[in-house]
Amino acid sequence: MKIKHNLWVWLPVFFLILILVMSISVTLGAANINWQLAWQIIFSKIPGISTFIEESWSSSNETIVWDIRLPRVLLGAAVGAALALAGAIYQGVLRNPLADPFILGVSSGASFGAALVFVFGLQIVLLGRFTLPAVAFLFGFLSLLIVYFLSRVNQKVRLETIILAGVVVQSFIGACLSLVLALSNEHLQTIVFWMMGSLALTDWGYNQIIFPIILIVSIVSLFFIKELNMLGLGEEAAHHSGVSVQRTRFLLLILASIITGAAVSVSGAIGFVGLVVPHIIRLMFGADYRVILPLSIVGGAIFLVGADAVARTIMAPRELPLGVITAFLGAPFFGYLLRRAKRGYF
Repeated sequence: MKIKHNLWVWLPVFFLILILVMSISVTLGAANINWQLAWQIIFSKIPGISTFIEESWSSSNETIVWDIRLPRVLLGAAVGAALALAGAIYQGVLRNPLADPFILGVSSGASFGAALVFVFGLQIVLLGRFTLPAVAFLFGFLSLLIVYFLSRVNQKVRLETIILAGVVVQSFIGACLSLVLALSNEHLQTIVFWMMGSLALTDWGYNQIIFPIILIVSIVSLFFIKELNMLGLGEEAAHHSGVSVQRTRFLLLILASIITGAAVSVSGAIGFVGLVVPHIIRLMFGADYRVILPLSIVGGAIFLVGADAVARTIMAPRELPLGVITAFLGAPFFGYLLRRAKRGYF
């Protein structure tokens, strides 16, 4: 049964849940740092509040909380929001509830670019340690352009052709990636772990790169809510409603692929976030994108921050790949939702 979709009631509820999950996550880890100490360290870094807090912790505890855990939690929220938003857009544009952020080969392209950086030790002078996310993002975006070029027939892009082109490009890049893995012995474990998804390489620099991209794209995407609702009714209905179908579809695919590439470039391929979260929102609140997009953004952040907390703590001090946790959490729940669903989603 769908819940009454009053956005201004549920959006604050989702934000409160996100703050709670982030507050718990920042206190979890192999090092035993209690909740009170963790937040004393965080508040001590805030101008105006730091003067009221007496420093009574070691430098190692401060490094763990401020330089390792907090940027990781924030990046997890950003990546989760990006993947869920991208999934919601792809599902709306392609009119396919099984579409996810990786359907057009963006993830495979980004993974291939990252693998080349690991194997050949690429280091762009101007980028330094940001070479990995930059190259991964570039390869992911190039993959989308190839898919879009292949899917154009008579100056038009049909849903069937773009999905088929995505499958073809994803398969080809996957073969190239497999070749790189087969030829790489020294960096094999590093590449495989990165491909399964991880926030272990996180620092404040990565947050500074991805946050502006995700924030800008998220805001721009919200201006296309009306068009997404019209596309859900079919191309003909959208066209008669004044929507430029081809142009709108292209712009939305670009926006979704930009945030997907940005997310994958810093975290690796993390599955099920962009598939499960928009589905849950749609099943709970209906198919109105005025509700789906904002709640998917916050819901994706909640889901990934929680999953990362599990990945860090369930076998501490060993860390599990984040993509494995999202699959274990997402796949059974998604199957449960599909079994309970009695009607279509569009």
